[in-house]
Amino acid sequence: MMYDPTGHLLLTPVDNDAPARVQRLRRLGLGEHADPAFDAFADRLAEVTGAPFSMVNFIDENRQFFAGLHTPAGAPSGAELGAAAAGTGVSRYMDRDHGYCPHVVVRRKALVLEDVCDYPRFAGNPVVDEIGIRSYLGAPLIDRTGIALGTICVVDTEPRPWGRPGLETIKSLAAELVAQLNRREDGGI
Repeated sequence: MMYDPTGHLLLTPVDNDAPARVQRLRRLGLGEHADPAFDAFADRLAEVTGAPFSMVNFIDENRQFFAGLHTPAGAPSGAELGAAAAGTGVSRYMDRDHGYCPHVVVRRKALVLEDVCDYPRFAGNPVVDEIGIRSYLGAPLIDRTGIALGTICVVDTEPRPWGRPGLETIKSLAAELVAQLNRREDGGI
């Protein structure tokens, strides 16, 4: 575990790959603009998993950007979400020290948190209090160069028994999106 000089547990992992990731994201034209194809992918994530929130997330040194975003019916659409987010607490941008995706990117492994409150390291994350997130399922998007560009993830405000089936689903969907990114880079999309 990492601690800061005052002895507090650091909730966000040190990300030594961030500079290379940012360069790669810029070359690919990702991480700055919402994309209808990523929104559609986020919609599919929500449909497949039954989660109310889902994201296609690209991460730089300071923030996370949800290039694809699905919110529950009746909540503001991704285009309407701003800093206030009309009570949902979700927008296209999130600080790097909020949420669980930075852990997935640094670890380069999928993460299942059926109830974030069961894990002291994760229960103290700001999204628990600010947004009410109680469960998380995410997988890294590792491109052909070996860089973890970001994640796909789903979250819920209730604990969820994701289990191994959820883990396998999110990993399979991440591989599918990476294949789409590769085709996009090759000019196929």
